[in-house]
Amino acid sequence: MESTRDRLIQLLAENGDAYISGQALSDAIGISRNAVWKQMKELEKDGYQIEAKSRIGYRITEFPDKLSSNTLKWGLRTEWIGKKIIHHPTVDSTQAIGHQAAREGAPHGTIIVADEQTGGRGRMNRSWHSAKGQGMWLSLILRPKIPPTHASQLTLLAATVLADVLDRYDTIQPFIKWPNDILINEKKTAGILTEMQAEQDQIQYILIGIGLNVNQARDDLHQDIQSKATSLRIETGNELSIKNIIQELLIAFEASFDNYIAQGFLPIKKKWESYGFKMGEDIIIKTFKDRWRAPFLGISDDGALCTESMEGKPISLYSAEIEWFDDSSMK
Repeated sequence: MESTRDRLIQLLAENGDAYISGQALSDAIGISRNAVWKQMKELEKDGYQIEAKSRIGYRITEFPDKLSSNTLKWGLRTEWIGKKIIHHPTVDSTQAIGHQAAREGAPHGTIIVADEQTGGRGRMNRSWHSAKGQGMWLSLILRPKIPPTHASQLTLLAATVLADVLDRYDTIQPFIKWPNDILINEKKTAGILTEMQAEQDQIQYILIGIGLNVNQARDDLHQDIQSKATSLRIETGNELSIKNIIQELLIAFEASFDNYIAQGFLPIKKKWESYGFKMGEDIIIKTFKDRWRAPFLGISDDGALCTESMEGKPISLYSAEIEWFDDSSMK
């Protein structure tokens, strides 16, 4: 149930730059005008900048930078994504909350955001360190009308959207390491985890989880991953607004998703390959029995890695272990 405070912020946010009278707020929320005034004073204590004009009303001119469903919605110019935002200070994982919300009927485009995850995870159940206030930890519920066999395309789409957002920073050149890790200077900055619930030929929902290191200093990263991971703060030299990054991501994701539904996967495939780490270069491939060097030729429509077999024939791989960095012992 919405609190009086949340309802008040929602009404002010929906009104944008226009003023809304104290009487209108009083009628909409069911509290006295004096109670409205007291609520405004409490909001100011929390960092909301509120402009009040006698006989005209109130408006919010600036939200605090901290994460909440209200601050994320303020200025979010989207049609369907983020209309419902679930925010928690601390969760085990946003994926777990997302599954529960999806099963309970949360609509297409619902966002789950946390300040901190205590049990964040990536692909193959690998842990993801998700400290409070240091990164973007979110999950997105989608209910696309596409075949379940195309679900992996949305993972690749999400990777391209995140790479596009990071590419806007002058000092950052992002790459996507197959299938969906974001690298900067050959170090992992973000990971994407996609999970699906489907029946026969119909998707019930897809849950896309994204973890992005934003404001960690080098010492904030666990010692065992300092040589393998980085953050936007480390790469740019500046602390960044997680709220702004989330909003940029949501706006870009909506546009890319709508374009995907209208035009299909080919534009996404081309963009993914433009960011692809080691595209056109040799990589080392390991299967249960063999290990060989072959060129990384791109991705297929279902997200498989396109390369060559030990005999030089074109093949598509779904689960092989890839050694991305040069091994001088492999000739």
